[in-house]
Amino acid sequence: MSAPTRIAVLVSGAGTNLEALLCACEDPSYPAEVVCVISNRSAVRALDVAARHQVPSRVMAQRDYGDDSSARDRAMLDCLHEMRVQLVVCAGYDRILSDEFLSAFPNAILNVHPSLLPAFAGGMRAVEDALAYGVKVTGCTIQLLEHGEPDGGPIVLQAPVAVMPEDTVDTLRQRIHEREWRLLPEAVRYWSEGRLRRVGRRVVVEEAGPAAASAASSTTSAAPTHVTND
Repeated sequence: MSAPTRIAVLVSGAGTNLEALLCACEDPSYPAEVVCVISNRSAVRALDVAARHQVPSRVMAQRDYGDDSSARDRAMLDCLHEMRVQLVVCAGYDRILSDEFLSAFPNAILNVHPSLLPAFAGGMRAVEDALAYGVKVTGCTIQLLEHGEPDGGPIVLQAPVAVMPEDTVDTLRQRIHEREWRLLPEAVRYWSEGRLRRVGRRVVVEEAGPAAASAASSTTSAAPTHVTND
């Protein structure tokens, strides 16, 4: 059996998606493990989640690097390379990653966004905006991050969530979270098993089989690309 994919999770808040992923990793058959958690905020529940699951965590706040966000991202890259991270997951992370960071993990940064992209992209108020706009259906998206506009990368998985007439921001966000908690571990599994194939902007999930198993077993020292390109 090949070694599990080494994951770093970037967080800024409660860490509910982090917790869902850590619970998935407790299954011995799951093909990935979270080896570090990095937060840009010091007083967040996500750090408690990491501690409870005995996963190393670091706080790398922007204030510690002055006005240079690129310097903070370079420090994060040093940390991730030291930990031999292969896949980065942005789970409620509220900072835009630099081009240098994105280039270091091509096709290897998964982002969770609480809408059906491209709707309500580019910010942290997607749930509020969906409710204010009056949509009947919203949802969540797992996407690959890449250069360009925020939340503009190719879509890996999506799940719809109906908006009820009585919904508040809190009730709608809770139901979206519940879909995210299932979708994120699924996307990480597909990536780790080498089952994601990118065709232009489309990401196709391949059926499991010998080819996928062979792709999942390939390793490099830093950040292998487990998404094939056609």
